[in-house]
Amino acid sequence: MKVAYWPGCVSRGFTPELHGSMAQVAPLLNIELVELDRAACCGAGVIAEHNQELADTLNARTFALAQQVEGAELMMNICSTCQGAQTECQERLDASAEYRAHVNATLAGEGLSYEKGLTNKNFLWLLVEEIGLETLRDKVCRPLTDLRVGPFYGCYIVRPTDRMGIDEERPRDTYLSLVIEALGGTVIEYAGMHKCCGFPIITMNKQASLKQAARHLGDAVDADADCLVTPCPLCHLNLDLQQPLAERVAGRALKMPVLHLPQLVGLALGLQPKDLGMARHVVKPTSVVDWSASVVAGVGDGGQRG
Repeated sequence: MKVAYWPGCVSRGFTPELHGSMAQVAPLLNIELVELDRAACCGAGVIAEHNQELADTLNARTFALAQQVEGAELMMNICSTCQGAQTECQERLDASAEYRAHVNATLAGEGLSYEKGLTNKNFLWLLVEEIGLETLRDKVCRPLTDLRVGPFYGCYIVRPTDRMGIDEERPRDTYLSLVIEALGGTVIEYAGMHKCCGFPIITMNKQASLKQAARHLGDAVDADADCLVTPCPLCHLNLDLQQPLAERVAGRALKMPVLHLPQLVGLALGLQPKDLGMARHVVKPTSVVDWSASVVAGVGDGGQRG
């Protein structure tokens, strides 16, 4: 499967281990990534609050670049914040031919034009809807046996449900659990799995943001999760990078590893933790979980994992 690939800003800046792990996982899933290296930030919903047309134009430009990728079946992203912000913009663009023409007039100087109908999916959606859970199970060579994984969806990929295409036919708000199970792991449900991580307010009210992160992490700890997994690098920043500060707010130790979705998939497909960039995490997954013996099955390297 060939996809027009939008990694987003954060995966190439704050969380390069996400971008790197996706690059390693893709060929194992027969995904050809054609990176949209000329694309701009989606705006993360912030630009639209101040200038909706600017946000829509930036994303229309990205969509137009994706539509220029010859042979691409769809556009794929690895950031649920991008998914949410881009879907909102695409909804406005697709709803009005007049508005779309107005935005395209701005893009014309680059020889670009967005045509209604682009399919844009987060990697999580692509795993379930395009690759399929059975195919994913067949590719697992190191089942995540006994790994207790708490899904963390964040905000942008689960609401509003109508905009995000969540319905009985596509229960996208359950996909993380389905993927965890397909990889051989155990799903741990807890109160905060579908709630905001707190990142959107961190610059306005850091204390409240950290309280939100601490609450979710604490709930996962109390549910005996070994780690969390998220499709959103901004959630990862608040739950991992800010975790030491969240511990101070909570007044308790948390020590909860937070994995990017491609990292979890990569482990089950046989990649090494060190090659998936897990040493970059603030809470080192390898310092909390014995990936070599107590969690993953079928390990034949004597437990030498980084």
